[in-house]
Amino acid sequence: MFDGIRLAFGTLTAIPVTSPTRIDRRVAGRAMILAPLTQLPLVTILLLWGWAVREAPVPPLVAAATTLVAVTLATRGMHLDGLADTADGLSASYDRVRALDVMARGNIGPSGVAAVVLVLLVDAGALACLLTTGRGLVLVCLSVIASRQMLAWACSAGVPSARQEGLGATVAGTVQPAMVGLCFVLLLGVSALATWWSGPNWWTAPVAMCSAVLGAVAVVRRATRRFGGITGDVLGAVIEVSLAVALTVSALLLSVIR
Repeated sequence: MFDGIRLAFGTLTAIPVTSPTRIDRRVAGRAMILAPLTQLPLVTILLLWGWAVREAPVPPLVAAATTLVAVTLATRGMHLDGLADTADGLSASYDRVRALDVMARGNIGPSGVAAVVLVLLVDAGALACLLTTGRGLVLVCLSVIASRQMLAWACSAGVPSARQEGLGATVAGTVQPAMVGLCFVLLLGVSALATWWSGPNWWTAPVAMCSAVLGAVAVVRRATRRFGGITGDVLGAVIEVSLAVALTVSALLLSVIR
C-alpha cells in the first residue's frame, strides 16, 4: 500500500517523495486506485484560494488563470504534455507505428498546441464562473479529484497497452472492474454529500462526475482504436479532457440552477 501511495504521488504530483521499494503491476494498480488522494493538498490550496477570491474580490478571469497556474505547477505540466503528444499522435498518421513514433519524440506540433490552448480556454471559462460561489468552488475541487479517478477507468482490466514498455505497459489492465466501480460509487457519494453541504441541488456534482467518465472513456476508446492501447501520454490526456468536461458541465449546471 505504501509503495502504491509513493508511486501515485511521485508520478502524478510535483511533491517530492521517497522512491517505492518495488514497482510492479500490482503496485501500479494500487497507485492508479489511490490517484485521487494525491490531489488533497491541491484541493486544500484551491479551497483557500476560492475563499480569498470571494473576499478580495479578484476579477473572475484573473482568479481562473491563477487557478490554472496552480494546477499546472502541482503536476509540473506533465498532463498537459501528455494531452499535446496524444493530439499530435492522433493527427500525425493513421499508421499506428508512425503515430506512436510522433508521440515519443517529445516535441510539440500544431495539433498539440491547439489541444492545450483550447482545453485551457475551456477550463478558464468554466473556472471564471465556478470560483465566484462556494458551491462552484466545491464543484471545482470535486472535478479535480474526479479527473484523477479516471485513471482507474483508463487502466481497468481489458484496456491494452500501446507499447511493450513505458508507463502505459506498467499500468494498463491493472485495475479490476469491481474496484473501478467501487471507487466511482464512493466518489459519487462524497460528491453528493459535499454539494448537499454547500447548498441545495445535491445532484449537480454526481452529474458532473458522470460527465468526467464520458470524457475519459471517449479518449481511451479513441486511443485504443488508433494506437492499439494506452500510453503514459494518453493517461495525461484522459486527466485533462475529463477535467475540462467536468468543469464545463459544472459551470453549465450552476448557471441553470441560479
